[in-house]
Parts: sequence; C-alpha cells; structure tokens
Amino acid sequence: MTPEHHFSVALQWTGNRGTGTSGPRDFSREHVLSHDGKPDLLGSAAPVFRGDADRWNPEELLIGALAQCHMMSYFYLATKHGIAVTSYTDAASGTIRMNGAGGRFTEVTLRPRMTIASGDLELALRLHDEAEQICFIAQSVNFPVRHEPEISVADPEAQPHPEPDLASSATD
Repeated sequence: MTPEHHFSVALQWTGNRGTGTSGPRDFSREHVLSHDGKPDLLGSAAPVFRGDADRWNPEELLIGALAQCHMMSYFYLATKHGIAVTSYTDAASGTIRMNGAGGRFTEVTLRPRMTIASGDLELALRLHDEAEQICFIAQSVNFPVRHEPEISVADPEAQPHPEPDLASSATD
C-alpha cells in the first residue's frame, strides 16, 4: 500500500462589503487562510485582478510553494550527499498567459543563491535537477519549473573558529 499524507487549510472570505458579490466592484477579494496552531495568512487577489497589494495572492503562494518545496528537496539531497549548505535564498518568479477570462502559468523560474561550506561544487549544482524530480509540488504542476542556481563555496579561513578553552587544556 502506498502511504498517503493529507494536508488541510481553512479559507474564510472577509470581503463582503454589505451586498456580497452583487457586482465586480462591490466586494473585496480579501480572505484569510488558517490552520490550527499557525499564524493566519492574509490573502487577496493580485492587484491586476482587483485585489489588495498588501496581501498574499494565489499566484505568489503557488510560486512560494514551488520555491519552498525545491529548497526542502534540495536540503534532503544535500544532507544525503555530504554537502553543507550554510545560506540559501531564492528570487522566484512566474509567468501567466491570459486566455480570455482565464489564464494559466506557463513557467516558474527558481533562482536559488546559496553558499556551501563543504562538498563537491559540481555535485551541488547537479542536485538541483534531482531536487526538481522529487519535489511534490513541482511534480504536480503542468508547466515547467526551471531553476537557475548560483552556488559559492565558503572560504574556510573566513569561518569563525571557536577559541580554545585554555583553562581546561591547562588542567588536562
């Protein structure tokens, strides 16, 4: 039997201005995503779709989910292959092509910038391809998820070294 994992999120629309969805400008797209024990996530539509720019929109959340999943998949592989990642950022972006009233993502590009303290640099780069293959979210979408990683190797001389404990060495 294949194991299954189930996830849930509660959504509550908070944008009723009194007349509900009586017209496209009569309501707010504001909503709250929640899950027991976690901070609420304030959501809306993207500004281009009459949403609030100060809140997360579904498009940003999907791109964020892809970036998070790739990072976690990468960390799993890095640990497995002896690559010590000491910093990791991503400047992910996505493109939607409109088609009448609807649209679809045509691609997402992840741009991980990372530093490794140990491990093979070439292997560290190749592991991004493997991370894409094991990322649950990337394997669930019907558009390409590209990645443009940049990896630097930390200077071992620049790493902080603990001061020797002179008191304990004198008594040993």
